[in-house]
Amino acid sequence: MDGIKYAVFTEKSIRLLGNNQYTSNVESGSTRTEIKHWVELFFGVKVIAMNSHRLPGKGRRMGPIMGHTMHYRRMIITLQPGYSIPPLIAKRT
Repeated sequence: MDGIKYAVFTEKSIRLLGNNQYTSNVESGSTRTEIKHWVELFFGVKVIAMNSHRLPGKGRRMGPIMGHTMHYRRMIITLQPGYSIPPLIAKRT
C-alpha cells in the first residue's frame, strides 16, 4: 500500500461513488498494474477499470524566489458491482 497516498473527497469523487468508482492520489512513479494489484490484494475487491491523470504542481512564492510543489497522479478505480472499499482517511491540511 505504499503507492496509494490518500483518498480524494471532492464533489466529483463523491458523485462517482454512486457508480462504484473510487478516487485517490497515488505515487507518481507507480504503474496502473501495481495500483490495481495493491487495491485487489489489500481490500479484497475486483477492479474492472482504472483511469489516471497527472495533475501539475502549483506555483509557490517564498519572497522573491518562485518555486513549485511536486506533481502528483490521481486514479479513478472502478469496481465490479457488489464490491466496495471502506472510506480511506483523507489528508489533513
